[in-house]
Order: sequence, then structure tokens, then C-alpha cells
Amino acid sequence: MGYKIFVSYKYHDDSVSPPLSNPLNWYSSTRSTVRDYVDRVESYFDYTSNIYKGESDNEDLSYLPDDAIWEKFKNRIYDSSVTIVMISPNMKEPYRSERSQWIPWEISYSLRETTRGDRTSHSNAILAVILPDRNHNYDYYIEPFSHQRVDGQWCNREDPVFSIIRKNMNNKWRFDTFLSSNHGIFMPSTYDESYIPSVTWDDFIRQPMRYIDCAVRRKENIANYRITTEINN
Repeated sequence: MGYKIFVSYKYHDDSVSPPLSNPLNWYSSTRSTVRDYVDRVESYFDYTSNIYKGESDNEDLSYLPDDAIWEKFKNRIYDSSVTIVMISPNMKEPYRSERSQWIPWEISYSLRETTRGDRTSHSNAILAVILPDRNHNYDYYIEPFSHQRVDGQWCNREDPVFSIIRKNMNNKWRFDTFLSSNHGIFMPSTYDESYIPSVTWDDFIRQPMRYIDCAVRRKENIANYRITTEINN
């Protein structure tokens, strides 16, 4: 039995290379968008027992007000068990708050347990798939505040992903013994494993179910993770 899978992504981000079958042959004069990658994922699911619960390319929701669109998305996330987040270079709109963009809300809702009537939808498994930029590189995807040497000065690079994604990475609980001056107490800290793991597109598309199954195993052990559902302003 397959999974019901929702895909969260920035539809019109065209800062990505074409999703070619051969990643070594990346050059193309054709401008692609993230939606081209979602089409590939949706087509793959058509040949498996998985059910695609995201937005289809021929589905026009633009005539609806934002509240109505959000209700449709919430219903689909509620009825899904896995959320795939497509990470792209311009997924974040820099001059808008995170609370005013769709992706953080979709992730937050995916992480929550929601009860409707006598049915509870538990937190989704979540996987971040990093898409290549126009030069088929992944250099833009860096850890937040990575130090770089620029003209002899240290500076910080902007985090390319939303804060709710980053806060659910490297968030596995690990209990260390902290010795105070009087006695030993257990303090929670983070370990180098993530509830939202990430994988490059080139690796993901070779074995999609391998990475989805790994994300589902993390969901089955969600109590081991410090989950954040809050969205930054």
C-alpha cells in the first residue's frame, strides 16, 4: 500500500535547470520552473501505488480567494501522510514576511496533529528535495550563517530556506549529562539528524521511494525529534 503525498513548492521559480534524465547533460536554453520537477514527481507516482495529493499543473485555483485556496490545501495535507518540499533558489520572497507566503503554512500544517470529528490526522513525514540552480549546481543550499571570506572580511550568507524548515533540521533529541556545581541533571540537546532530511534532486529521482521510506521511518519515531510548527514573522 502506497502513501498519499503532498508537494509544497514555489510554482513560478524559474531559477532552476531543466529536470533532465541525465544530470551530467544539464545545459539547455529552455527556461524551466519548479513545476517541471513536480510534473516529474507526479508522473512517477502515477506508475506506483502512491497517490499524489498536491496541485496539478492543469488545475487553476487563481480565481479563488486566498482563504478558499488555503482550505483546499489544508484538506489535501490532512488527507496525506508525506509532504515533499521542493527547495529552489528563489523559494523565499525576500521582501515578504514568512507568514505571508504559502510554503511555511503548508509545512506547519503538515507537522501538526489535526482532529476533525472522530478522525485525527497525525504529523506527516517530510522530505526536502533540493533542486539544482540554472547551472545545475547546489551551491546556493548552504547552512545558515555560513562564514565566507569576502574582501578580507567575514560575512554571513542568507539562509535559502524558510526558518520552519531549518528549525526541523538537526533536531533529534539527545540527552547529555550536565554536571552543575551541586548535582548532575539531564539537559536536552540536538543531534546531527533531522526530522526534515534533505536530498539533492539527482539522488532523489534515482530512488524516490528509498528517501520517502526513510522519511516515513522518522515519522514513526517522531517523539525522538524536537518539532517546531511556529512560523516566523
